[in-house]
Amino acid sequence: MAANCPEYIEVMFAAWAAGLIIVPLNCKLHVLEMIRVIEDAQPALTVCSRDVSHSLATVIDDKNLVIIASERYSTLLEAVPAVPAEVSPSDLAWLFFTSGTTGLPKGATLSHHNLINNAFFVGEATGIEPGSRVCIPVPLYHCFGMVMGNLGCVTHAATMVYPSESFDSLKTLETVEAERCDVLYGVPTMFIAQLNHPEFSRFDLSSLRRGIMAGAPCPIEVMKEVASTMHMSEITIAYGMTETSPVSFQSSRDDPLELRVSTVGRIQPHLEVRIVDRDGRVVPRGEAGELCTRGYSVMLGYWNDEVRTREAIDSGGWMHTGDLATIDDDGYCRIVGRIKDMVIRGGENIYPREVEEYLYAHPDIQDVQVFGVPDTKYGAELCAWIVSRAGATLDEEAVRSFCQDRISHYKIPRHIRFVESFPSTVTGKVQKFAMREVMLEEFARAEQEHELLGKRHGSV
Repeated sequence: MAANCPEYIEVMFAAWAAGLIIVPLNCKLHVLEMIRVIEDAQPALTVCSRDVSHSLATVIDDKNLVIIASERYSTLLEAVPAVPAEVSPSDLAWLFFTSGTTGLPKGATLSHHNLINNAFFVGEATGIEPGSRVCIPVPLYHCFGMVMGNLGCVTHAATMVYPSESFDSLKTLETVEAERCDVLYGVPTMFIAQLNHPEFSRFDLSSLRRGIMAGAPCPIEVMKEVASTMHMSEITIAYGMTETSPVSFQSSRDDPLELRVSTVGRIQPHLEVRIVDRDGRVVPRGEAGELCTRGYSVMLGYWNDEVRTREAIDSGGWMHTGDLATIDDDGYCRIVGRIKDMVIRGGENIYPREVEEYLYAHPDIQDVQVFGVPDTKYGAELCAWIVSRAGATLDEEAVRSFCQDRISHYKIPRHIRFVESFPSTVTGKVQKFAMREVMLEEFARAEQEHELLGKRHGSV
């Protein structure tokens, strides 16, 4: 349990050499969250950085706690057997607790076979080569950093470059320039932060060519700007989830930019995909339905949770992603949105991501998230949270006017709020459920004030 550091690699290979299972933990977890995960995983030994050791000491016995860079840590590494333990490719290697965009995290169990193969094929699609220098600003306790980053480098004889312990846009830009990195990873919010950094223009990023933008829906305008101003002409989009090791779709480096900004590419090698309706029937090409994948990348199951495992993986071995998607005749996949995010307003199905893409085209909008909230008349209405660009003067009426000539009237957000940031996980996944809760609290306060005002008028 630590921020990004070289010791992650030492612990990872030392544990595997001893035939152990790794449980990467988010070092920013609240103590109560730590307790829940630790009680669920029951680790025999916990390795952590000194800055988080005091928190862990409240829930873990000292004899089972090892602090990085301590004498006991060195002794632990020296005890690793010279001849690695015998393990099967199908043995559990990693227990990843998902970051929880919709609620409490679940423990996804991933095998050596899951991880090594996915890391290799992602690296191939990304164009990592022997000698590549891959800048990894994403957390190592997440699949993006550990599998796509570390193991992607290991399987391609490339160099891992960590710009900072946790994401810092300035340090990432400085590191890319200083280390002449040719590959850069990040979630959309990380790229947005770098592009909008006030010192962005002073950095020489000409060494960059390739990379991955993943972890959350990738705005079209952001992707175009990264490809041009950051010299990442071969950047790819990757799609997946922790439960699929994680990547199942990725665009090609030579795909036309239009396809790289509007789709998540095609299915990865040795994997199957299908799109199904609510009854589990495969839909025709081009029609939206739930995206399901099957193959080597699908997790073994959820840790100590057979019920949720059966809900996620059906009897045919298909992993149900919960995402709505379409696949065209050439195999390119477009993520329409989350099944749970789809908004039904007065009988009309609205996909928030479609509305977000229209709003991203506004020159004064830096970032935007659209989601549904309850409405007594239509059942649901759209709400948009907007982060304006620095110096922009944007109001609700300007946003609605922008929408009127571009999208159907029922897709125009009724509720618009201007914010400085969005609630999100430490890996950059925006938590729309948290935004929805804020809006519900706001509606409740407004209703109470309305009732109170009515009582005052009635007593006059």
